Amino acid sequence: MIKKIGKLIALIFLLAAMSVGCLAGLGYMDYKEAIDQTSIEDKMESIQSHEDYVTLEQLPELYRKAVVAVEDHDFYEHQGIDIEAIGRAILNNLKAMSFVEGGSTITQQLAKNEFFTQDKNFVRKFAEIFMAFDIESKYSKDQILELYVNSIYFGEGYYGIHAASVGYFDVEPMYLNEAQCILLAGIPNAPSVYSLHVNPVLAKQRAKQVLRQMVKYSFLSEAEAQNIAYQLDQMIAG
Repeated sequence: MIKKIGKLIALIFLLAAMSVGCLAGLGYMDYKEAIDQTSIEDKMESIQSHEDYVTLEQLPELYRKAVVAVEDHDFYEHQGIDIEAIGRAILNNLKAMSFVEGGSTITQQLAKNEFFTQDKNFVRKFAEIFMAFDIESKYSKDQILELYVNSIYFGEGYYGIHAASVGYFDVEPMYLNEAQCILLAGIPNAPSVYSLHVNPVLAKQRAKQVLRQMVKYSFLSEAEAQNIAYQLDQMIAG
């Protein structure tokens, strides 16, 4: 009986390994097809050439920290993928019996936004991983973060931090105040839900989630977060 159980477990692991290998192979093919159509360098240059492109130096430090804290707190430590986040996502997907979570890093999100559709499946996830490794080999962390915030969608037709800053607050990004920084850091997670023009109260709730993440990962002290939360309450009622 024990031998049969052992053989069954071994068979399950073998089938799982074969499945992962197959998915990875298909993902690699998707990645190669994408870069054969348009190189990474050409994609990134198209972002950088936009007239409203904003460098990291032109962005408030608080905004940069908020984005990292809420999107990918280990961004400056990993090499493009977060193994712990992927493991957690796999467990959640198995529990749900569907692809409900991806565990994407900022680099993976940049890869997905620029090269792939928003489809959620395991083949696409492997393609993102291969693309993320390639991007990380060509660009510094600061460059990747800069490209990311200049290309993500903030709702209401606003692509990139400049369009969002001017569109929502009528200010240049460098002049964003603390509450505005935190609000903008939270919107890209679900732009249609957290749009300040449509759901300001939900946007504020999301901003307070951002503050909690910043405290959790030591980007802000509790007192600093409370001060910004007060500013949010003064800015948005409800």
